[in-house]
Amino acid sequence: MAKRGKKYQEQAKAVDRSKAYDVEEAVSLVKKIASAGFDESVDVAVRLGVDTRKNDQQVRGAVVLPNGTGKTQRVLVFAKGEKAKEAEAAGADYVGEAEYVEKINGGWFDFDVVVATPDMMAQVGRLGRVLGPKGLMPNPKTGTVTFDVEKAVKEIKAGKVEYRAQKDGNVHVPIGKVSFDDEKLIENFKVLVETLVKVKPAAAKGTYLKNIAVSSTMGPGVKVAVASIK
Repeated sequence: MAKRGKKYQEQAKAVDRSKAYDVEEAVSLVKKIASAGFDESVDVAVRLGVDTRKNDQQVRGAVVLPNGTGKTQRVLVFAKGEKAKEAEAAGADYVGEAEYVEKINGGWFDFDVVVATPDMMAQVGRLGRVLGPKGLMPNPKTGTVTFDVEKAVKEIKAGKVEYRAQKDGNVHVPIGKVSFDDEKLIENFKVLVETLVKVKPAAAKGTYLKNIAVSSTMGPGVKVAVASIK
């Protein structure tokens, strides 16, 4: 394990590693000890009791956080005709067809989210090897393959975030910035966790919410007591 810096070690001293904090305490502590020279993100890590090797235990989707994330997402939409006009009117940063396929293949990645109408997926599918590893490939499960481009773009701009359980069952999602009021971070936190509970796979057995922690970009994780969320 890489040796942590002096600042991180000082922050870690303020966290009782043997304790699981109420969500209100955890959020307040994360904000208090954040000391980087920029407005750090506040991130949530949830360990789920799922076996992602099995198709019936996949956890993936998207949720609109009521208070956004504090980051403005740059949205690229693959659409044509009226749907392209809808995307532009909804506030998409880039809208087009084959020209953007060529740009991406040429190394252009000045965007954060990709939306595509179903009839464009034949073209977008050719970008799988470059968009896939970056987590940028449009997917129906996250609402980014849709004919309702207006709704998709507006939700992303309003604070929609994607979640996906990794091989170890961990889900990592940003819920805001340390500059946010505690109440806004707590509300975003609860909406995220409630969403994860709603999408629990029927095949998942045993404890589902195994572990939850909150941290800032540069700070240590603060464990949250699952019981404090309910």
